[in-house]
Amino acid sequence: MDENVKVPRWYLVHTYSGKEQKVIEELKNRIRGYGLEDKILEILLPSDYYSFIDKKGKRKIKPVKVFPGYIFVKMILTDESWYVVRNTPGVLGFVGPTGKPTPISEEEIEKIVKERVTEERAKEKLHFDVNDRVKILVGPFKDMEGVVEAIDESKGIARVVLKMFGREMPVELKSEHIQKV
Repeated sequence: MDENVKVPRWYLVHTYSGKEQKVIEELKNRIRGYGLEDKILEILLPSDYYSFIDKKGKRKIKPVKVFPGYIFVKMILTDESWYVVRNTPGVLGFVGPTGKPTPISEEEIEKIVKERVTEERAKEKLHFDVNDRVKILVGPFKDMEGVVEAIDESKGIARVVLKMFGREMPVELKSEHIQKV
């Protein structure tokens, strides 16, 4: 590896699927332990946030990994930084021809980061008003879309108008079972 290259670049690192967060924590510990904070600068695990209904019928928001089994690492590639990342428990290797790390452009990383559904955006979808278009999350009308006609906040119920069989049909649903489209 060329020790003269001092420009930090992004690299894609292959990990065991489902162990990405554990690899990130271990890698952070190793960076501190080896004193490489000036060479390994950033670690990214892109996630999108979605709302779902748990077994008790409550709406929750959960992160879903965009690239399961991969993390992005911004680093100055040296023999030492390569060694620390490559030999972190749970890391399978760098992505690139014959295991040689291939840098990813800043533009690609910006696009990956910009296109994420943030936790805030997922929470926004939980709030809706009269005349908003919503999607039904559970029950016999699951995945259907309709328009909110009325909201009874004291009961936690919304009346949603669905188009079925060529006509408009109002249905009453628990507020936590619908989300804004």
